[in-house]
Amino acid sequence: MTPVGTEPELADRVFGGWLGRIAGNMLGKPVEQGDLWTRDRIDRYLRQAAALPLTDYLPEPVGENDGLELRPEWRECVRGRIHGSCRDDDVDYAILGLHLLETHGFDFSTEQVGDLWLLRLPYLQTFTAERAAYRNLANGLKPPLTATFDNPCQEWIGALIRADIYGWTCPGAPCRAASLARRDAVLSHTGNGVYGAMWAAALIAAAFTADTVRQAVDQALAVIPAGSRLARTVRRVTSLHDTRMTWEDTLTTVAEETAGLGWIHTIPNAAVLTAGLLYGDGDFTRSITLTVRGGLDTDSNGATAGSVTGVLTGAEAIPAQWKEPLEDRVRSAVFGFDGAHISELAERTVRLVEAGG
Repeated sequence: MTPVGTEPELADRVFGGWLGRIAGNMLGKPVEQGDLWTRDRIDRYLRQAAALPLTDYLPEPVGENDGLELRPEWRECVRGRIHGSCRDDDVDYAILGLHLLETHGFDFSTEQVGDLWLLRLPYLQTFTAERAAYRNLANGLKPPLTATFDNPCQEWIGALIRADIYGWTCPGAPCRAASLARRDAVLSHTGNGVYGAMWAAALIAAAFTADTVRQAVDQALAVIPAGSRLARTVRRVTSLHDTRMTWEDTLTTVAEETAGLGWIHTIPNAAVLTAGLLYGDGDFTRSITLTVRGGLDTDSNGATAGSVTGVLTGAEAIPAQWKEPLEDRVRSAVFGFDGAHISELAERTVRLVEAGG
């Protein structure tokens, strides 16, 4: 028995999470270069294409765009060109997490997470902290040394993007979701990098039963140390939102306060994500588009915003322009999963909930 209501409702919420993650990732992928594609430049690009307000995937390039180029994958990710999802690590880790739970159950160990990486994930499809941890695993190191040895990216966003599966399989149980996410995250991350994964998993788990996105944000805050910089930053965004400050001014304020951390660090990205969710107020399109327009690690933030809001609304309520181009297919570098049906991944996730609930 799950705390979400009927089995069809649970299935719709889980499917919404998968669709939302993939759609949000695709939306942000073309401008995933936070030091170049700033918030101002993203909006300038959209204005040139007459695409503000943004209600669909990014448009094709129009004009010179200040000499900035979209990522090479843009041809598979812009409106009118999408036929199934393009491959991305933000989706690979959700798939790998599903396989982990199917293989080892909810009592998996951090060492088993590492073993599965080596077996199923190509080294060149890992990045930042994950690549450092992968290299350490291949050289025979064990957790927690895999996270700390020769790894300057320990508090970056990589563990956060791996957390969705733990939220999807713990509906209404944010503490349990955070515990699972922590066990995964410590393979490659420390400090706020681990807290980011715990927070994201809890946020998604809470979205199954929360009445509002704000409730989910508040419940997720409860699973991480209140004095951590991540918690303080998320609370800062919520307090600015409470004052009715505009979305733009909120992001400007928090960007100044987190300056110097870099565009892939967990802290500033959590701020962009929190702002997108709060100002999106449960509306799927508004939530993912505001989050991506916020800049930094656009595809990762868009993916998590889509996952949270997709769970809140359910798959049926996600507008067709986000779902139909995906054609129920996902590309993946995880061995054995390329070309999988998104609906099948969701069904397998629901079976895990039923088996472990």
